[in-house]
Amino acid sequence: MIEKYIITPFQKFARIESFSGILLFIATVIALVWANSPFSDSYFSIWQYKLGISTQSFALYKPLILWINDGLMAVFFFLIGLEIKRELLIGELNTVKKAAFPFFAALGGMLVPVLIYLSLNSNPDAGSGWGIPMATDIAFSLAILKMLGKRVPLGLKVFLTAFAIVDDLGAVMVIAIFYSTDIKWYLLAYSLIPLLTLVFMNGRQLYSKYLTVALGVVVWFLFLKAGIHPTVAGVLIALTVPIRQRMDVNTYITKLGDITSKVKESEDKDSHVLTKKQIEEIDNLEDWTDKVQSPLQHLEHKLHNWVAYFIMPVFALSNAGVAFGGNMQLDSSVIAIIAIALVVGNFIGVSTLSFLGVKLKVAEFPAGAKKIQVFGIALLAGVGFTMSIFIANLAFLEQPMLVDSAKIGIIVGSLIAGIGGYLLLRFSGNSTEAA
Repeated sequence: MIEKYIITPFQKFARIESFSGILLFIATVIALVWANSPFSDSYFSIWQYKLGISTQSFALYKPLILWINDGLMAVFFFLIGLEIKRELLIGELNTVKKAAFPFFAALGGMLVPVLIYLSLNSNPDAGSGWGIPMATDIAFSLAILKMLGKRVPLGLKVFLTAFAIVDDLGAVMVIAIFYSTDIKWYLLAYSLIPLLTLVFMNGRQLYSKYLTVALGVVVWFLFLKAGIHPTVAGVLIALTVPIRQRMDVNTYITKLGDITSKVKESEDKDSHVLTKKQIEEIDNLEDWTDKVQSPLQHLEHKLHNWVAYFIMPVFALSNAGVAFGGNMQLDSSVIAIIAIALVVGNFIGVSTLSFLGVKLKVAEFPAGAKKIQVFGIALLAGVGFTMSIFIANLAFLEQPMLVDSAKIGIIVGSLIAGIGGYLLLRFSGNSTEAA
């Protein structure tokens, strides 16, 4: 029973993220090959093609790359918000004991890479890039764990997922506070009206997907125009989605029994199609199902495949391309610093603070894990592809040389961290030092 309701859904989540990591890798390779092929002009021009609506009194006209980074990625952040809320309420972060180990790991994985970046960087223009190495790419890291199969205990995968979600929460806060500029406070004040409406509905366990989408688009637009990065709106809107509705499961089961009885009573054995009464009862079943299912769970389930199989690969395809040419200008120090901060920073930060939490007796090791495997996970934490590239675009806005340098540093660092983490976990199976 426990396996059915807890382990199996997590394994399904891990499978989706694992395959998403493979797609991310393929999209990255395609972007790099395309950007350095004879058709490189088409690669860079297609993402600058402008789309939108523009009138005398209203303008929403942006290059395709910004529709992806500001629009599609808002859906990605919306899903992150749903995952954060679920984990805080009913998941691996819903108690202090459960949250302690991944929290300490995430804290180390954020603070130490930032400190390493700031201590090594001497370029004032690159100073704003300190947030780049602080987030773990859950899709890539879970894809690597998937390759290891049963060599990695399930508890370790749950730990990686939990601390990556805490990492994402930290990254969202950093984006909201440090990478939003020229804020128009009056537009931000206007955005509180639809947000507070959704909060009120959440408190009353009222939910309408159409109203949520409509108000969500309004909040997204106001954040965009206010100067707060619109992806933050995605997280805030997700936090207003109720985890349950007013109808409880027992009432639903009773209604289900009534509908089943009525469908049987209305059966026409001489007909090969449903009767009118049966069609009505099936419609009633759909209505009652909408009223009982968790809005948060339902949205997370519906969006997960879209984000994993479409949005993240499209983001990688549009953002990972860097043209390597003879006249290419790069900042080698930025490349090296980001790679070092990702690999060394996450390895030291995640492992040190994880063990510190255990030493202070406020955290416990993942079930069935070994100490050396925690070191392997700490290395994997340096795979920061999606969120790192996203933050690099914000940090080095209108500085293409630094953006390209950051992307190369991210790819190099993520490759080293991924390969190193895989090898350490691959050959840690014979270790008998249980945590």
